[in-house]
Amino acid sequence: MRDIEPDMDYIKYIRGKVGRDMIIVAGAGVFIYKDGKVLLQKRRDNQCWALHGGCINIGETVEEAAKRELYEETGLIAGKLELLGVFSGKDMIYTYPNGDQVCVVGITYICRDFKGDPLPDTDETLELKWFDANDMPQNISPPDRKAFEAFADWVKNAV
Repeated sequence: MRDIEPDMDYIKYIRGKVGRDMIIVAGAGVFIYKDGKVLLQKRRDNQCWALHGGCINIGETVEEAAKRELYEETGLIAGKLELLGVFSGKDMIYTYPNGDQVCVVGITYICRDFKGDPLPDTDETLELKWFDANDMPQNISPPDRKAFEAFADWVKNAV
């Protein structure tokens, strides 16, 4: 593994070796929450609503990955992150529209401390939209469903 460098696109590197076969990926995700609303993104690849996140790179902490992905997908700069949960298991297996197969271990945070204004769209995002946290969309990206269930429970108990 000497040819893997810190901060390189690890998934792209692995896909170059294994193609579209199943791999285990560690992902970091963030729910942006403010005033009873949650900022979600409509993903470009599967046109589903999702939290903000992606894969952790070599040498990156989970928190760094979550903040990086949030910034790349929304333009927002995260401050403090609160751990929502770690999600894994058979229902975290997914095949992306391009055929890439993954089994996701997702570490998900809630962020109420952020700066900036959301970008209108990015390379990965079709739309960003604020939803009432008690009335979120039904069309959720499959690898995010467990995190959305936990977030809905968190909202019921939020202070």
